[in-house]
Amino acid sequence: MKRRLWFTMAFAGLCLGASAAGDALRFNAENYTLKSLQMPDGEMVSYKAYEGIYYVKNVEDSTYQTLNLYVPFGVKDTDSVPILLRTYVGGYMASTAKTPSATDATGRALKEGYVVCIPGSRGANSVVKRNGEEVYTGIAPNGLLDLKAAVRYLHYNDEVMPGDANRIFTDGTSAGGAMSALLGATGNGKDYEPYLEKMGAAPARDEVFAAICYCPITDLEHADCEYEWLYSCTNDGIRGLDESQKAVSEELAALCPDYLRSLNLTTPSGEKLTADNYRNYLKNLLMASMQRALQEGAEIPDSIGVVFYQEKQDFMGAGPRRSRPSGERRFPEGLDGREAPSFGPAGRPPRMELHTDFVADLNLDRYLTYVASVTPLKTPPAFDQEGVLVETASPENKVFGNAQGESANFTIFSLQRRTKDSNAVLDEELRHRIYLMNPMNFIGGDSQTTLAGHWYIRHGARDRDTSFLVPVNLATKLQNTGVEVDFALPWNRPHTGDYNLDDLFAWMKRVAEGK
Repeated sequence: MKRRLWFTMAFAGLCLGASAAGDALRFNAENYTLKSLQMPDGEMVSYKAYEGIYYVKNVEDSTYQTLNLYVPFGVKDTDSVPILLRTYVGGYMASTAKTPSATDATGRALKEGYVVCIPGSRGANSVVKRNGEEVYTGIAPNGLLDLKAAVRYLHYNDEVMPGDANRIFTDGTSAGGAMSALLGATGNGKDYEPYLEKMGAAPARDEVFAAICYCPITDLEHADCEYEWLYSCTNDGIRGLDESQKAVSEELAALCPDYLRSLNLTTPSGEKLTADNYRNYLKNLLMASMQRALQEGAEIPDSIGVVFYQEKQDFMGAGPRRSRPSGERRFPEGLDGREAPSFGPAGRPPRMELHTDFVADLNLDRYLTYVASVTPLKTPPAFDQEGVLVETASPENKVFGNAQGESANFTIFSLQRRTKDSNAVLDEELRHRIYLMNPMNFIGGDSQTTLAGHWYIRHGARDRDTSFLVPVNLATKLQNTGVEVDFALPWNRPHTGDYNLDDLFAWMKRVAEGK
């Protein structure tokens, strides 16, 4: 149960009452306005809106370093309800503290009785004037530091504000999904302490209870080689790379097996996961997604590489009239379809027909060609592109740049090609900032961080904004540490987030209640 210190505050001049009076980071429970939000079903949700709250003492950029807090009407300060912290970071750009939306998880959370926190944060495009000069304030890891400071604000004020800071769910999509993963993986990390202290963040913990990550664009220093290793099968076909692009793709792809080996990942069956068996591992995850979609009424054409077989049920559903062909199985090994997301027509029950299709196999190269046919693939390098085949800086090049607005390469591969120096290396300060922006560095091993105990990770089955390897590696490494991970590649989903909210909030309710 959430503890309260109102009895202490009642004594003017005593410890908490005296210190809170001059504390710029103390939450003011009286400073709110009443607002309401109309949900898609017409229901009106009323809530208290606490907006424009600074979460650090040393504010560098007042446009972004604030948070908004929304409390469903009727929730008391003493109520121990979960908190949804939703970041709207995209493309590693800055994001202001926004208001709840009826069409995403923020509105649904208010309807479910959750407290909602929406922090702003600096990003690659945030700029302030200092001594007449433009200063870029959102270079890595500043955006993450802002979000961690917002989490600290919630913990610091846990005794005097609505919501339970011990049950914070973070939620983000794309680069925001990466930020959610970082918040989940780096709780109380000592590497971040000097930065947060300098910012004037609250002296409190910054771990979170659970991380919700939609299509996280993360593991940036390895994302290029993972992209080319997976999609190289399309280079001479639908991707249509020219000779110089193919050469870069092949060089990058060759780096991937060593990286996969270095992760020391194991499958649920205990098999070491390497480049030799990875494609089959990924194929099984995609087949499970397809099987779940079939059960819920989706139509999947066999032209995209999927192989079906049918079982005939008698009228009373007594079972198949013929046995399955030798070697085929109903679900991929180690999966039964339940780990895949609920997808297809909303609320539609599984099909009840005399002929039931099952996914027997998948031609992965053909399927990847299908993915590339829906949305053209990125050209190599997909992320650290500046100075390799084009001079244009990616958002990631900008976020790893400097306060003067100069972008930077963040992989040795791209740095050496841009500088045409095979001995070029990233400087120590930049390497440290890159390290702080990768959740994979803080999961397992001897990491001194507090890892979130619950993870909900989704990456659409036709999302090509990063390689499937990125979310699969993240989920697998988390599973290998023993934390709870609900992971799937939702069938036919593009690069989006906050979908299947019924599934999401059923999961949130279950883990929040410890079930």
